[in-house]
Amino acid sequence: MIDIEGLFANAEDLELIAHPQIGGVILFSRNYQNLRQLKALVAQLRKARQGDLLIAVDHEGGRVQRFKDEFTAIPAMATFGARYTLDAKASLQALRETARLMACELIECELDFTFAPVVDLDHGLSAVIGDRALHNTVDGVVDLARALIDGFDSVGCASVLKHFPGHGSVVEDTHLDFAHDTRSYDAIAASDQLPFQQLANTATAMMSSHVVYDAIDKLPASLSRIWLTDILRSKLGFTGAVISDDLTMAAVAKLGSVGQSTRLALDAGSDLILICNDRGAVTEALDDLGDQPMQQASLARRLKLKRNMAAVLPDADELAATREFIVSMA
Repeated sequence: MIDIEGLFANAEDLELIAHPQIGGVILFSRNYQNLRQLKALVAQLRKARQGDLLIAVDHEGGRVQRFKDEFTAIPAMATFGARYTLDAKASLQALRETARLMACELIECELDFTFAPVVDLDHGLSAVIGDRALHNTVDGVVDLARALIDGFDSVGCASVLKHFPGHGSVVEDTHLDFAHDTRSYDAIAASDQLPFQQLANTATAMMSSHVVYDAIDKLPASLSRIWLTDILRSKLGFTGAVISDDLTMAAVAKLGSVGQSTRLALDAGSDLILICNDRGAVTEALDDLGDQPMQQASLARRLKLKRNMAAVLPDADELAATREFIVSMA
């Protein structure tokens, strides 16, 4: 899954998108001007690659919301966590309706899904996670994430849990540096891994973290067969798509070539690899992969991320009421 630079795809972008090893496009703030432009861009991308192209965005709410003008400003997920502590039932209903609205606004522009929810526990250690986390307890995260997944699912939008097996117990930001979690597997399994484990049968996909969990593997989880195949697939029984975080992030990029990292991530059990903000890295990865055939099981898991066009969407009055409620939370 690659990115593009501008408000529309150029000739190089369109040629790459037609490449059989490209599975999707992730959009960023730089790709958004207004609703009309976004719809035109998505139509351009769809025309370049019929049928199986995934188009997605990081659209969590709070400080991770790529599209703003003409989109509802979604509160940080920690806002719902704070409400949950005071009134769980009301908070869950509010998040379910908010998630449905988030998905509908993306569906209106013909996007497939957003990379959400974050189900990392908020241990007060990770600034890069911070208020993106739903709660600081396993039960709170699981309850709130289920509500968000229900909201997405009600309108045919996939969910992506991140960042497996948990990013909340490290201080370092993997965008910028290596990050190590030195706890035992038993300690991780008894806390940070639990939301992923308990939600494994409801989520469409999971995104792996670039944290190194030293007691389990010397490779980041995103490149680790132990984590993605032995634990996530075999031990936890997860059958959905596995997506790597961006392989140009420093925690992985400093380990070696992006071509090598791409092969490691695929061999570890990933179905979709993010390579963003570095066109040379995309070219290198494609050159390294060559004409390696796609596994049909992996393709089937990826295609479940396509939005369900048969889903019934709420009417305009329902969405307007949800927008008013969200504005009142600000």
